[in-house]
Amino acid sequence: MHPFTGGLGVVAAVVLAQSARPELRAGLDTLYGGDFRAAAAYFSELSAQDTADPAPVVFEAGAYIWWAEALDSADFERARIDSLLGRAIARARSTTAEFWLATALGYRARERELHGSGLGAARDAKAMRDAYRRVLAADSTCTDCYLGLGVYDYGLARAGVLARFVAELIGLGRGNAERGITLLRRAARDGDLARVEATWVLAAALMREAHRERADTAAQRALADEARGYVRDLAARYPANPVFERFLRDAEPGAAP
Repeated sequence: MHPFTGGLGVVAAVVLAQSARPELRAGLDTLYGGDFRAAAAYFSELSAQDTADPAPVVFEAGAYIWWAEALDSADFERARIDSLLGRAIARARSTTAEFWLATALGYRARERELHGSGLGAARDAKAMRDAYRRVLAADSTCTDCYLGLGVYDYGLARAGVLARFVAELIGLGRGNAERGITLLRRAARDGDLARVEATWVLAAALMREAHRERADTAAQRALADEARGYVRDLAARYPANPVFERFLRDAEPGAAP
């Protein structure tokens, strides 16, 4: 992992700049609205305007990741996504932009896990966790940081036995599902740029927890109802997003897990 070379004041400035960029929010509204092609083109143009800024490159990759999810295709634009994330990580490291470094590493960890590179995913996840912790140490108001940290805790806790063993060997720890969901709730409630994605990830985690219940219990129904409620709100705000539509269709009572 690239060493942290900037002072805490630099990190705090990055966090403040992250929350004061309406051009990023506009692109994210296009992305979550379901026009993934337009969102990718928008962020590509932003990236060309400032070749040192990692944020547009992170979200351009994010647009392709959401597009792949909508197509239910893990291989859609796989090489492009990897290239964009590599570029975002390089930009973030060269400018000591710890928040964007962590965000890009989180996306890359997801992609590596999806494509069977468990060790690479684990290393990126650990680097993501460390970067977000540094940002929070500089500015405790970075509620967007809790999305990545929540995914980290929850994902580790719900990994398979072998994956958890490897995670402990390389220093990732054990994770904690309850704490992870608590962090996701905080990001979904109080986050800035990450609020929509945190809500979506929280809903997926809650539905997974519902499916872990061994019987049709009140607890299971409550978790599933809460998850559906979150995604209904997202679908109402972004009715053209096929990812939200599919979630609600598959999450209907009686649907297969």
